[in-house]
Amino acid sequence: MSKKIAAFGEVMMRLQVPGYELLSQANTLHYSFSGTGVNVVSAMTNYGHEGYLVSALPKNAVGDAAATYLKKLGIFQSYIVRRGNYLGQYFLETGFGIRQSRVTYSNRLESSFNTASEDTYNFSKIAKEVDIVHFCGITLAMNETTLSNTRRFAHAVKESGGLIVFDCNYRPSLWGEGGYKKAKPFYDELLGLSEIVLMNEKDAMYVLGLKTEKSSRMDQLTELIPLVAKKYSIPVIAGTHRTINENQTHSLQGYLYKNNKFTFSDTLTFSVYDRIGAGDAFTSGIIHGEAEGFTEQKTIDFAVTAGMLKHTTLGDTPVLSESDILRAISMKGGDIRR
Repeated sequence: MSKKIAAFGEVMMRLQVPGYELLSQANTLHYSFSGTGVNVVSAMTNYGHEGYLVSALPKNAVGDAAATYLKKLGIFQSYIVRRGNYLGQYFLETGFGIRQSRVTYSNRLESSFNTASEDTYNFSKIAKEVDIVHFCGITLAMNETTLSNTRRFAHAVKESGGLIVFDCNYRPSLWGEGGYKKAKPFYDELLGLSEIVLMNEKDAMYVLGLKTEKSSRMDQLTELIPLVAKKYSIPVIAGTHRTINENQTHSLQGYLYKNNKFTFSDTLTFSVYDRIGAGDAFTSGIIHGEAEGFTEQKTIDFAVTAGMLKHTTLGDTPVLSESDILRAISMKGGDIRR
């Protein structure tokens, strides 16, 4: 059943160096627009839902270009405010072999979204008009205003009976020194409001401060995630474990914790073309599975396959349809479709 889903987050300009060059070598850049909310909502529109972004774009030609790009993705812009002069940017240098890819951020704190005051958005109105709202831990970390806006919007959604999705997505570089301690009360608050949470055992240990004597990631996961679900009364928690292999292929396994039990996907191994946005693709798969009433196994298989396939397409934003994902589940790759 089609849902109206919104995401609260920043639109960023992605500036990619061609091929495998370094910034110091290149003299051209390819630009596009992205962001966690953009990626999740765009994927949901591909799956047949109505996607909205709650954000702010600069009131200039750069903002116009971003708005046009979002329109091409099928994202409704009813809740996008035009204000300010700047858009956050990041420069992407694609790694090769043992050299890792590198992301460098620029002008982010001055962006239209991150400087939007508390009276910029009509959160109570928006909350009444949508079914599901996605929030990301990144917005909690940017500054006091985005933190306040996130909290206010989440409470408005809860009061209106909407469903809240929270991707923990803790970024140490954004929270700074003593970040886990600073972040915990706000994560506690968002987790207590959420129906679907994206996290793994590292979030439980480091952000929430839960203890375990287990040493393997899987044992830590199966011990701690049920404790988180019980403590915060969260109906659905999901996440992934990634392994980077010696031959530079990646392996991904997803989990879903629902109705007091774990459901796991197969471990998928694949080559990587563009990794950025894969977590958002996985998230959108979980949201779609829950919105459509999939079984737990179908939901986690759909989500981890969506995450895998995102690695095979250029750009941050998932572009494949529900039928593409389901076909990949059934075929596990194969020859050319004709």
